[in-house]
Amino acid sequence: MTSSMIESFYELPIYDVAQKEKEDLLNNVLNQLNHHHYKKCSEFHNLIHSMNYSLTNAHYFEHPFLSVRLFKMLELKSISSNKVFKQLNSSGTSSQIVSKIFLDAQGAKDQSKILSKILLDLFEKKGLGKKRLPMLLIESPAVVKNKMSFSARGAGIQGLSFLGRNHTYALNDDMTLNHQAINEFFEKFQHEPVLIFGFTFMIWKYFIEANKMHDKKYFFDQALLLHGGGWKKLQSMAVSNQTFKKGIEDALGNVSVHNFYGMVEQTGTIYVECEQGYLHAPVFSDVLIRDPLTLEDAGIGKEGVIQLFSALPESYPGHSLLTEDLGTLIGQDNCTCGRKGRYFTVKGRLARAENRGCSDTFQ
Repeated sequence: MTSSMIESFYELPIYDVAQKEKEDLLNNVLNQLNHHHYKKCSEFHNLIHSMNYSLTNAHYFEHPFLSVRLFKMLELKSISSNKVFKQLNSSGTSSQIVSKIFLDAQGAKDQSKILSKILLDLFEKKGLGKKRLPMLLIESPAVVKNKMSFSARGAGIQGLSFLGRNHTYALNDDMTLNHQAINEFFEKFQHEPVLIFGFTFMIWKYFIEANKMHDKKYFFDQALLLHGGGWKKLQSMAVSNQTFKKGIEDALGNVSVHNFYGMVEQTGTIYVECEQGYLHAPVFSDVLIRDPLTLEDAGIGKEGVIQLFSALPESYPGHSLLTEDLGTLIGQDNCTCGRKGRYFTVKGRLARAENRGCSDTFQ
């Protein structure tokens, strides 16, 4: 349906398209996705009917949206069961019901290509070029053992691993440090650029604090660390973003630390922290902040509920999602980092929203 249109996004620079031009592009695709899911997903069809919404070609800010919680209650998909190539599950405790996201082969390919494009842009801005870097994963290998059904953690690792080489897992299956693997990785690659990836809380608890207990430090000459999720527990431990970055630099040396925001319900779409500390919407996606009481557009500078748009989800109706996170739109087209489009910050979870961070738990 939209594959050829999604392919047109591959040719565009990730952050160099101004907001107005991007909205024109997204309007076309997101309106088509509305019609597509209306025809292919009975639950989405029923929701549209219940709202008495007419599928006109309105601006996507005016489209109906799904709450991410619906993916915990229903199996939402716009493909037949025999077309499911991969199932992704959100992480949670044993008492929580998880979201189930269904991808066909084309959807898995699209999200992988877009994710690669986002991160290669960051690599280039850091002077790392497009080559695959030695990769240290602050994870255990157990999380990616099931190739057909991934948790949010497993999906994150699988999605990013193709950007690296010499993949090394820093943790054993019981979440203790694999000292031998870490030492061998450090001895081999300490003097060249490396990529380090993990989920925020797990990096802090199972790597940074655990290494402190063993009085271990590894000083890389040049490292890029990507991390996301799990801020709720760190904030309860009084660990801010600045504290986290300082702890990383003290333990690992010359490391450029970048947080990212995303969720399994819009797999392949991530919002990466720029050098100024803001999260940016790439060209194929967008963000809107809604007033938590009225659900009206909160505009720039006012805290509200984050809504996310993406041109990617064709196998399930995840193209317009109201999250359970609070954030603030900072501006558009004018961040001093040079990236175009909208940029924002995330404060945390809505009151009474369940703890669903992809690194707050491990199974």
